[in-house]
Amino acid sequence: MSTSAFSHKTVTQTEIHAVTGAFGYSGRYIARRLLAQKKTVRTLTNSVDKQNEFHGNIEIFPLTFDDPEQLRKSLTGVSVLYNTYWVRFNHRNFKHSVAVENTKKLFMAAKQVGIRRIVHTSITNPSEDSPLEYFSGKAILETELQQSGIAHSILRPTVLFGNEDILINNIAWLLRHFPIFGVFGDGQYKLQPVFVDDFAALAVEQGTQTDYHVIINTIGPETFTYRELVEVISQIVLGKKRIVISIPNELGLAVGNILGLFTGDVMITKAEIMGLRQNLLYVNTPPAGSTRLTDWLQEHRNTVGKNYASELKRRI
Repeated sequence: MSTSAFSHKTVTQTEIHAVTGAFGYSGRYIARRLLAQKKTVRTLTNSVDKQNEFHGNIEIFPLTFDDPEQLRKSLTGVSVLYNTYWVRFNHRNFKHSVAVENTKKLFMAAKQVGIRRIVHTSITNPSEDSPLEYFSGKAILETELQQSGIAHSILRPTVLFGNEDILINNIAWLLRHFPIFGVFGDGQYKLQPVFVDDFAALAVEQGTQTDYHVIINTIGPETFTYRELVEVISQIVLGKKRIVISIPNELGLAVGNILGLFTGDVMITKAEIMGLRQNLLYVNTPPAGSTRLTDWLQEHRNTVGKNYASELKRRI
């Protein structure tokens, strides 16, 4: 964790807390925790008509990046903004470069209406020099937020896991359906999965702070190599070992593309493989979450991986 201008004052008066994407994955958990604390909650979303669990208990506004006046109106009266907006990969319907520009517009609107704090979701090891747009885009936005003058917390999670997870779930789905699992290269690159509700709890706690800036590597308490992760999921979920083999990146990508045709999804991208193999989902810092993936898998072993989780169906 790195901080500057420390001040641990907390806010107690009634405020509006806005969450981008409260009907999505991590945003949903943040909204749940805010409602549990009797906060007034608003969401800015691209899915204003999407069926949701909140039963009218949160205000719903559209994400109107191309209409600055409406965007400011959606943020008027908000004290804390929790930003989870992003895209996982480039697609004909969404791109990292567009997500970067849209988020800049969101920060600008937040400043114009006087939002006092932003809790922003980034990624471990962001770098503007990275050839991977996911990591360079996140770095650009961290700089943008730091230069905005708005008090903020930047949370850098690795892999989030939970009931709506994609990566862990789909590894389990593959293990349930195929006797052999291929890992890219030697599989010795590392991941530190963090429970999505631990992430949400930290985000909400950071929303209570004022007058300081902080960056937190939001990792879980367990570290796995990718090969170990696959083996652990196999042993806990299936109760037996699958054969895990090393394969070249190109072969893994080709297999992923073939499976994508059957699932109607993008299962893996070249950039994601590179990010894994460059150890970008690992940092040498203390954990921010306490929930162990192995314990969670044990509790959910009968359901995790039973159904394929589609990124495209979730987003489109």
